[in-house]
Amino acid sequence: MRILVTGAAGMIGRKLCVRLAADGAIAGRPIETAHLVDVVVPAPPAGARFTTLCEALDVAAPSTAAKAIAARPDVVFHLAAVVSGEAESDFDKGYAVNLDATRRLFEAIRRERERSGGAYRPRLIYASSIAVFGAPFPETIDDDFLVAPLTSYGAQKAIVELLIADYSRRAVFDGIALRLPTVVVRPGPANRAASGFFSSIIREPLSGREAILPTPETMQLWCASPRAAVGFFLHAAALDLGRLGPRRSLTMPGFSTTVGEQIEALRRIGGDAAVRLIRRQADESSAAIVSGWPGRFDARRAQALGFAAESSFDEIIRVYLEDDHVPAVA
Repeated sequence: MRILVTGAAGMIGRKLCVRLAADGAIAGRPIETAHLVDVVVPAPPAGARFTTLCEALDVAAPSTAAKAIAARPDVVFHLAAVVSGEAESDFDKGYAVNLDATRRLFEAIRRERERSGGAYRPRLIYASSIAVFGAPFPETIDDDFLVAPLTSYGAQKAIVELLIADYSRRAVFDGIALRLPTVVVRPGPANRAASGFFSSIIREPLSGREAILPTPETMQLWCASPRAAVGFFLHAAALDLGRLGPRRSLTMPGFSTTVGEQIEALRRIGGDAAVRLIRRQADESSAAIVSGWPGRFDARRAQALGFAAESSFDEIIRVYLEDDHVPAVA
């Protein structure tokens, strides 16, 4: 089996590649080669028993898609994207990367399928987002709720979801779009995602550093850990996608919490000293973006298909401490 991972140097991309190297197979089929691409050269995962090609490719460059698909990967994990805050502040870049580059990738697959006489049809797994939904919201978003984003990032993700359904219907590839929850706690330095503070108010205090909270503690989020997010992609790679029918987008499981509940979980695990390192500093732009995202879902369709995530924020913090080897502040 040949796989392609775009956005392989990102946080979820790195963790996905490490897990692929550890597993060595997808649905019982051994991985023979892995092509890992990003705007910087991704680090090869340690211990991989398959051939790994790590390459710096700008997905927005017109020639990139054909290069990435030339080897006809059997499974494509498409994670490359401009994050929410950057997509909102840089309109041109957001559409160039999140939409135009993705459409070129899909077209490159279509051309390879035509060259193969219809024999080539890969599995494609796309990192979508709950940002495809927009207010006003009911108390709980179910699987039939209207997709009507209120940000450019959400619009770009929603357009790609429609493309995945159509290209799958036309048998160009066998695709699925995973609407990821807010993924916390993210290790490493902050990126330009509007949701980044949901991680930083946990990550920084646990390392003895100050963190900024730009929203009220009543702000609600639907969340899951990076470990759960990697599990979503691997489960989608092995799933019989025929069970989806024509609806190729799925809201992933998670659980609903508030910033205040996050902070109390931090207090239980890191103590009062950690909580005191959170400084309140209102930021209207960040608050405006994340307040337009829903905070509670009924993800029963994904759960019925076997997708699973955590059920408490204490569990998410413990996953962070275990996976990223950070000692809690006592």
